[in-house]
Amino acid sequence: MENKKVLIVDDQNGIRILLMEVFSSEGYTTFQAPNGKLALEIVRNEAPDLVLLDMKIPGMDGLEILKHVKAINKEIKVIMMTAYGELDMIKEATDHGALMHFTKPFDIDEMRMAVNLQLRSDEQSGGWYAVGS
Repeated sequence: MENKKVLIVDDQNGIRILLMEVFSSEGYTTFQAPNGKLALEIVRNEAPDLVLLDMKIPGMDGLEILKHVKAINKEIKVIMMTAYGELDMIKEATDHGALMHFTKPFDIDEMRMAVNLQLRSDEQSGGWYAVGS
């Protein structure tokens, strides 16, 4: 099995570095982008299997990025990261194909388990699992 690719999109450098360390140590190839423009370039060039996408990004926000990602390749899985109180946006993100969301500050182990579940469920019989509250 080839390495799965995870793209982390967040304007906070600390969060990108933390998540890259976590998912690199899980054996994934990781990419990072601080904004939508770069994120979409990586999506086009690298075709990540999963995108961890912050909802609040200056410039192109998370919803816009999500719509572009799905337009480029609807197979890419997207997990949103949100600040407290963005429930209306979460519903819209789900309508546009986001799988789930984590509210910051998130539990890094929960996120790691969720990503592993999403990326490893492909290898089983394509089983679907519900995760989250």
